[in-house]
Amino acid sequence: QARLVESGGGSMPTGGSLRLACTTAGYPGTYYIMAWFRQLPENEREAVASIDRRGNIDYADSVKGRFTISRDSASNTLYLQMNSLKPEDASMYYCAADLRPDTAYNWYETPRYKTWGQGTQVTVSS
Repeated sequence: QARLVESGGGSMPTGGSLRLACTTAGYPGTYYIMAWFRQLPENEREAVASIDRRGNIDYADSVKGRFTISRDSASNTLYLQMNSLKPEDASMYYCAADLRPDTAYNWYETPRYKTWGQGTQVTVSS
């Protein structure tokens, strides 16, 4: 069974940096699209960034210029470099992935992704 495992979370002061990683297990192929989401107080998940197999990248407006998503296709590992962290970036961050090249959902919608990790906590102190 395919699994996603996030790592790299932790506690940083405002302005600091963290690098999250998401490794895959149980699936030898390459996901078409992978993304990072974070938990909102209302128990919803907010899309942070996505990258597909063709190299197309999307970011939420709130993280543009500060966060960078990348992937190592050979190892099927997804990364999120987070710089200039703000207190509002504090959240549980989830990795998501999907095999399908096209669906009715946009990259920022949770139903776009069939496989999810358990999350890694990011704390930012002011």
